[in-house]
Amino acid sequence: MITPLFGPQVQTGGVLFRLWAPDAQAVSLSLPGEAPRPMGLAANGFFDLFVADAGPGQRYRFVIGDLEVPDPASRQQDGDVFGWSVVPAPLPEPRQPLPPRPWHEVVLAELHVGTVSVTGDYAGIEALLDHYVAAGITAIELMPVADFAGKRNWGYDGVLPFAPDEAYGSPAALRALVDAAHERGLGVMLDVVYNHFGPEGNFLPAYAGAFFTEAHKTPWGAAIDLDNPLVRHFFVENAVMWLKEYDFDGLRFDAVHAFMQPGGDRLLEEIAAACRAVKPDAWLVLENDNNAARWLARDEAGKPRFYTAQWNDDAHHAFHVVTTGEKAGYYSDYADDPVASLARALTEGFIYQGEASAHRGGTPRGEVSAHLPPEAFVNFAQNHDQIGNRPLGDRLAGNLPAERLALLRFILLLSPAVPMIFQGEEVGLETPFPFFCDFQGDLAEAVRKGRAEEFSAFFAGGGENLPDPLAEETFTSAILPREALTAEAVAPFRALVEARRHLVWPLLATPYRGAALERHGDALLLRWRFEAGTLCLALNAAEGTVTLPMPPADAISLGEIGEQGSEARLGPWSAMAWAESA
Repeated sequence: MITPLFGPQVQTGGVLFRLWAPDAQAVSLSLPGEAPRPMGLAANGFFDLFVADAGPGQRYRFVIGDLEVPDPASRQQDGDVFGWSVVPAPLPEPRQPLPPRPWHEVVLAELHVGTVSVTGDYAGIEALLDHYVAAGITAIELMPVADFAGKRNWGYDGVLPFAPDEAYGSPAALRALVDAAHERGLGVMLDVVYNHFGPEGNFLPAYAGAFFTEAHKTPWGAAIDLDNPLVRHFFVENAVMWLKEYDFDGLRFDAVHAFMQPGGDRLLEEIAAACRAVKPDAWLVLENDNNAARWLARDEAGKPRFYTAQWNDDAHHAFHVVTTGEKAGYYSDYADDPVASLARALTEGFIYQGEASAHRGGTPRGEVSAHLPPEAFVNFAQNHDQIGNRPLGDRLAGNLPAERLALLRFILLLSPAVPMIFQGEEVGLETPFPFFCDFQGDLAEAVRKGRAEEFSAFFAGGGENLPDPLAEETFTSAILPREALTAEAVAPFRALVEARRHLVWPLLATPYRGAALERHGDALLLRWRFEAGTLCLALNAAEGTVTLPMPPADAISLGEIGEQGSEARLGPWSAMAWAESA
């Protein structure tokens, strides 16, 4: 079990306050209404002070020279990232064993706390849990909740990774949401960010420069120095806290390709080991543009050696190019033969498995992944990035013909990879999800300028007429209309989830034996073999009609399906799925 080093520690008779400040000559503890109390220098650059009679609810800050700063491992804030840190009250014991279901039975919905409900807080999501259960969703994933500057943000600008942002509610309210989900049989994941700190409210460079290194750069500035074991320990502690104290079923690790090696590899190893020591079956999911299949390896029993799965951006890009025809930016790597890219993503996981990426200047990308089981990949047609990083934050539901959107949903739910949707996708909402934040002054202007330049390079005319990312109305435009989440609207999605439950889950529960592929023009016949049988999916991703072998009579179909003797005729943007016994 990992030993906690960061944050306040409630002990018998008081609280031990601690701060790692290796660059500081002196540190004092500030308590409301009192003169600062000098802290003692302990080992390895830590300062500490035991305060008798302090306890949960105690507000505090640290004084270093002319600076008064929050605890970087604060568990709760009063007054945003510039306010007081608060000693937290203990959270209750878990209400039931976790996870509530095996990973292969997950149908995941990604949610942004501030926009998924009209109240914009944890309680608002709790009020929606019955909707997700009725839709057939089996787990929800919260975008990052770590404390960020301001009242609205995607969450990837957090600076206090241990403190749930107070704009969404208290730590107790977050834990209540997790418990309420578990009572309904819903799993809960959390997105965490260990590759950078946000640009406002991060005081670490002033007293702990060893947290960072100039030897590497990230898109967000100086890299975090993961070669430093104390820095790695900080993030390992954080991951364990979410699983142990808040009872999350799993974590999604943002952009681990920005972890700089060799320390980055060590951090991935240490996080996986520590998380599995707390919850052996925790759902640990990577976002990794490097397509490093080694982190998804399975042991002899079929269990993950390190990580459970990876978000498969390759699959998304193939889905997108096939159905929209867009070929700009990173989509250009999938444009030569989009149907072939789609086929490889569905049967092998990654499309780039060591091949050169033209968009990346000819650099090879990825590792062989065809040996991995389908549940090592999370597939999606949309997510926060792929919607929000478009100039207007527009969704496929507002751009695609209905038959293409329906085909994407059919493929997503009736192919064997773990499916994920973005909030509102289950009812086909067109509600935009533009980028938004709540910075001030020069930083706000820099964000406006940077977004405009980014879109000018990616989309023709994309830098013009952008929603102002700092405007409150940009944020409010993303709030889902609660009245649209009706039983009637969700019925088509629910029907496909039920089909997945009966057709796909029993096969995924048995060992994977590999995939086979037949291509007929722009049509594909895909077969995934498992010990218990074979899952088959036939699809036509084009305007013409194609002829394929006739499936069994109980096949699930989408779109125009005809018969011609012993063969089936698939009309434009149509598909069929069925299972064959072993």
